[in-house]
Amino acid sequence: MREYGRKKTIVTGGAGFLGSHLCERLLKEGRSVLCVDNFFTGTKDNLRGLLGNPYFELMRHDVTFPLYVEVDEIYNLACPASPIHYQFDPVQTTKTSVHGAINMLGLAKRTKAKIFQASTSEVYGDPQVHPQTESYWGHVNPVGSRSCYDEGKRCAETLFFDYYRQHNLRIKVARIFNTYGPRMHPHDGRVVSNFIIQALNNEPLTIYGDGSQTRSFCYVDDLIEVFIRFMNSADELVGPINIGNPKEVSILQLAEKIIELTGSDSEITSKPLPSDDPKQRQPDISLAREKLGWTPNIPLEEGLKHTIAYFDSLLKESKDG
Repeated sequence: MREYGRKKTIVTGGAGFLGSHLCERLLKEGRSVLCVDNFFTGTKDNLRGLLGNPYFELMRHDVTFPLYVEVDEIYNLACPASPIHYQFDPVQTTKTSVHGAINMLGLAKRTKAKIFQASTSEVYGDPQVHPQTESYWGHVNPVGSRSCYDEGKRCAETLFFDYYRQHNLRIKVARIFNTYGPRMHPHDGRVVSNFIIQALNNEPLTIYGDGSQTRSFCYVDDLIEVFIRFMNSADELVGPINIGNPKEVSILQLAEKIIELTGSDSEITSKPLPSDDPKQRQPDISLAREKLGWTPNIPLEEGLKHTIAYFDSLLKESKDG
């Protein structure tokens, strides 16, 4: 289906952190974009620069219900991605991953659209293999407080590959590792946004355990670039593919870096480690390098500066308002 020669692309979860950046990039690529969101965690503020674009359309809709539109491509990003949000209503989180996948796959099947699944490094659970390769099946607790998200995303991957095998659907499954940048939700409980907000308010930065657990942080622009490359790649390349920054950093190192960059007077305090919290998280991105010619190129310090500036502006707006 074409609208004035443009591919019609749906982005579910398009008003969220990643979704809004993706919508922006797709419009620059010459797509006609339908942004679908129920605004549980997404916000129209993230789309302020797009609402006047004639090729951008915003629809309030929950993906747990079917969607009847015509489309060429689907990016399925809909699902709360931070523990605070996905544990608020865990049953709905599982429904969003599973029913949402079924509904979007059904739409792709009817329209013969190519469909991209935003999966997650959480499918690896608390990994016993380091770094994590796509062939690793994971170490996931199926009955823990994080299971609604972890197992929901694992089930969604199963559905994608079964539709691929059974219905010859054109699928792309990407496993996203920790990503940060402007438009993160300020109260999503993720470590980068938590630390920056705490530092800008000169409040203590809260680490869990001794802060030795590690993460690998990818700046949002790098991530959106590989989304586009993967979707535009040959149909034979279906994934799953790890996408993220393989440079590992400890949570304590991150806290110290953010205090330094904000010039904050904050101290660092410690709380007990939550259950099932992964000790290590580092992607092996050999497949993305080989098949997509992609590697992240924005250093952590540079990305943090952009993100700090965003949150600083957000805090000033809220105080002025």
